[in-house]
Amino acid sequence: MAISRPFRILKENVRLIRRQKGMSQIQLALLCDLDRTYISQIENGSANPSLNSLRRLANALDVSLYELLDY
Repeated sequence: MAISRPFRILKENVRLIRRQKGMSQIQLALLCDLDRTYISQIENGSANPSLNSLRRLANALDVSLYELLDY
């Protein structure tokens, strides 16, 4: 199944921002109190994160929700 454009943008942005900030998936998971495998699933496009999870990711990455979803 193909990944829709919003999820493709989300997964690319999470990975890009995380790497720009020099974080591992484990570090990000600890900061946002999510499982490392869930972070991996988001970055691979196989997870459908809730709004709460997106908020946690944005806070941990010190960006807005808009920046996570920005095309």
